[in-house]
Amino acid sequence: MEIAPADCPFPGCLFCVMKEDNPTKRRAGIIKFFKDLPLQDEDGQVLPISGLWNTAMAHPNDPEFIELGIFECMAALIWKGLKNRRWLSRDQNIYIPYYAAHIIGSYTMNLEEFAVSAVNALVIPPLVELLRGRLTWVEQRVAVRALGHLATYASTFPAVSNHEEVLELAIQLALSSLEIVYSHFYKSVDRRPRYHCDLLTRGMGGTEMESRKAEEWASQLQCWSLQLINCFAFKPEFLPDICKPEFVMKLPGMWGGLVNENSPAGIGLLRTICHHKLGRGTVVNCPGILEALRNIARSSDDWQYMAIECLIWLLKDPSTCHKVIDIAAPALIDLAEISKLGDHLRLGDSIVELLQESLQTCHSISNHVKEQIQELVISRQRLKWEKNMSKEDLHIKQAAALVVKLEGNSLFSSGKIAEAASKYSEALALCPMRSKKERVVLYSNRAQCHLLLQQPMAAISDTTRALCLHKPFNGHAKSLWRRAQAHDMLGLGKESLLDAILFINECSQSKDTELSLRQNRVPDYATKLLKKQMRFTWLFREAAMKHGGVYSEHYNGDAQDDEADSDWETASESDLGDDRRESEF
Repeated sequence: MEIAPADCPFPGCLFCVMKEDNPTKRRAGIIKFFKDLPLQDEDGQVLPISGLWNTAMAHPNDPEFIELGIFECMAALIWKGLKNRRWLSRDQNIYIPYYAAHIIGSYTMNLEEFAVSAVNALVIPPLVELLRGRLTWVEQRVAVRALGHLATYASTFPAVSNHEEVLELAIQLALSSLEIVYSHFYKSVDRRPRYHCDLLTRGMGGTEMESRKAEEWASQLQCWSLQLINCFAFKPEFLPDICKPEFVMKLPGMWGGLVNENSPAGIGLLRTICHHKLGRGTVVNCPGILEALRNIARSSDDWQYMAIECLIWLLKDPSTCHKVIDIAAPALIDLAEISKLGDHLRLGDSIVELLQESLQTCHSISNHVKEQIQELVISRQRLKWEKNMSKEDLHIKQAAALVVKLEGNSLFSSGKIAEAASKYSEALALCPMRSKKERVVLYSNRAQCHLLLQQPMAAISDTTRALCLHKPFNGHAKSLWRRAQAHDMLGLGKESLLDAILFINECSQSKDTELSLRQNRVPDYATKLLKKQMRFTWLFREAAMKHGGVYSEHYNGDAQDDEADSDWETASESDLGDDRRESEF
């Protein structure tokens, strides 16, 4: 905490009290300070409150200030700022409601007993007023954060939910937060409130840093709104208010940028909704939701397992299975060789069992999907058969697959792409199931053929299978790059961006000289795709288009043109390096 100078002009201020050596006097002084602070009108109150904010951020589990009345003090200060605009406009008092709400949120984020103390101190009503937007979006951000923490605990959730407007306010904020921040701050460079700029950058940034931080805070505003809604979604009685198509159908797009890995984001809320029958019924009737879940399930992002779980629950429910089977099954088939994802052990085996059950229970499966599931079942049977094969027979199968693969490489090099793809398929049929490294190469090679044949969905399927087989999971650089291109061809900017980022990360760690980044320089083709997708997935893109901002034009660049100067565009895996580095053949 900041320390006041020795010649402090405010005797009895918090900094002077904190230097008191006598514990009894110190506690008494702190209690008096918390009681008196909301009653005072003199200037200079921001300094001790910013000190309290620093302490709350650094030591959120320290009970001292909780026991001595900090929550009552902060609630009173928020009310004072809401009711007395004259006081709020004096000196630097405009900062105080923000710091007060932030302090409440910091002290309630870890310990339920602190949250109970906060509720007993009546912090919820003033926080709700901030959530309404009685001040600005900056105060809304810290209010929704604090309310989200209070709603997390079983003992304090009722106190939040008793304010009926909280859920509706959170929903509206999740829908409108990006536009609010864009229109009220991001595009208004000349009219940005000074205290907003100072809070965003701690007074150390220029316009560019302010804009970057505004994007981060806008992302947090949306993500914390979703976190608060997520607390309500676990309670069936609130689902009718949440499961409105106009809200649910927008959830897949609420992914919060790349700075909120711990947020449930929109897909996390969808996962909670899919726990309930009412939620599943809503999800399957919202246009585009199933396709979005499929795309996220076959991507490398932090919420992949959440999308997979949604698809699994939708397939398990007899009332929704027939509506999702033709979309969900192909995606899950591509993921059937995942051994572990997060806390999920034997996830691939669970997927296979579910798809087999669906064949028996769901009677509206298309013939094409039936064939895909049956092929998956046969491949699992192959694995069992191979366990009983002699090593000599397995080596013969490996050698035969190698011969066919080399034929595919030769056809690819001569420009016969479709024929090469057929050869890679033939090699996959011959290659032993346990030969995972070889199958990774074959799937990745075939995916490159699909890219050149303008078949992006097939390329995504093959690269996803390669990434599931690879160890570590989602760690095969070439497949990541090829899937990034395929996602780009389909206009899936977010998925393409995440795969491209992972591709660069894998290259930076690779010992393969073909993959390692020369002189730590990102390849031009990857830089081009990154720039394109970062622009396409810009957090404020929709808001800018609506308000005629600088990014309002639609980007129609062609993926093949962007990467035309890349060897990755025209070479098979074998042509890019020695196959023996990737295979046991």
